Amino acid sequence: MSTGPGTPSVPAPTAPTTPAAHRSSMFSSLNVRNYRLFFAGQVVSNIGTWMQRIAQDWLVLSLTGSATAVGVTTALQFLPMLLFGLYGGVLVDRLNKRRALLVTQTSMALTGIALALLTLSGHVQVWHVYLAAFAVGLATVVDNPARQSFVSEMVGPDQLQNAVSLNSANFQSARLVGPAVAGLMITGVGTGWAFLFNGLSFVAPLVGLLLMRARELHVVERAPRGKGQLREGLRYVAGRPDLTWTIILIGFIGTFGFNFPVYLSAFADDVFHAGAGSYSLFNTLMAAGSLAGALLAARRGTAKLRVMLAAAVAFGGLELVAAAAPSLWLFSLLMVPLGMFGMTVNVTANTTVQMGTDPAMRGRVMALYMMVFMGGSPIGAPIAGWITDAYGVRAGLAVGGTIAAAAAVVIGLVLARVGNLRLTVGWHGGHPRVRFVPREQQEQLAPAA
Repeated sequence: MSTGPGTPSVPAPTAPTTPAAHRSSMFSSLNVRNYRLFFAGQVVSNIGTWMQRIAQDWLVLSLTGSATAVGVTTALQFLPMLLFGLYGGVLVDRLNKRRALLVTQTSMALTGIALALLTLSGHVQVWHVYLAAFAVGLATVVDNPARQSFVSEMVGPDQLQNAVSLNSANFQSARLVGPAVAGLMITGVGTGWAFLFNGLSFVAPLVGLLLMRARELHVVERAPRGKGQLREGLRYVAGRPDLTWTIILIGFIGTFGFNFPVYLSAFADDVFHAGAGSYSLFNTLMAAGSLAGALLAARRGTAKLRVMLAAAVAFGGLELVAAAAPSLWLFSLLMVPLGMFGMTVNVTANTTVQMGTDPAMRGRVMALYMMVFMGGSPIGAPIAGWITDAYGVRAGLAVGGTIAAAAAVVIGLVLARVGNLRLTVGWHGGHPRVRFVPREQQEQLAPAA
């Protein structure tokens, strides 16, 4: 149940559940025609997006030889979200989301094609890549909250959890294909063709959006133009500890834990001296783990704060282990659980925020969520690049993992205190079980124990 703007609410330790949520099929939201069109279009576009990401990082590293330059490129792509993300959310709450997506997807297609032409003609310079990354970031300011909140209009509240998880599975499935194809394309014909594929791949989601039936969308009342809407959104989140602390956790992990474009390219090039093929392999294995995490979330059917916190601790711990990995094969294997736990954090946090937010506020809240998650990169990526250049990539990855795990522990303790909960460790059905319980309940059980 959602509360009105500014209404305080103390979070329960888990999101509300229903028997139907547990019985739902892993792919139940694909029964909705509009969502099927959206999903199919995103499959093609996401493959192109991952190809461009790999090609972009490798091109910048080839042009400059600097991990810091790769970090700057990532930062420029996410800087607009940090600067203008909240205003993008205000716009999304006012606009027709389907029409807004038609505009943003078209602009990103044109950017990919322009970068392809510069690269294929041999005239590309690093500032061209910087400019293209910034242009994509500007489109993302509106595109990201619009896509996030448009999901609920396509499937309705009953299928929202499943659709959010399948969106992540879609993105990670493309991540399995995109880096592999990009690695072959980079070594075979060059980075320019990867950029061209990405630009043309946007035709698929554009066609899907045009073929949707407007009458089958779940109508959400758009916010009228008015003053103070940005402040209203911030007050709404501030009055909801469950939303506030989830977004803060995502901010720490997005800023310090998810700088893989910097880390993986440097591990492939500087530590293991294995080239673009190994960089592609790292991304592919991480995508396999991420896909598993997303599908498990779709099957789980509920978003639980304790699952998110435990996965965040595991994610940070695995980064520490990976930072010390002595061999290429061990580092590669660690990418699978890293991807799984990272995706579990992401999907659970995304679902918690979307399902706990009033529909009229969803654009602004999701813009804040994405601004914190993606907008942390302009801060974290250059820091990660600087640590990598100065002290080595192992130190950079270890610092990121330490901060991610520590943030999860601290925020877990804060949420437990806010909700008057205590951490309990015990056995259930022959297996260890960790959970939060109300203090009163624990005090009642103590004498019996």
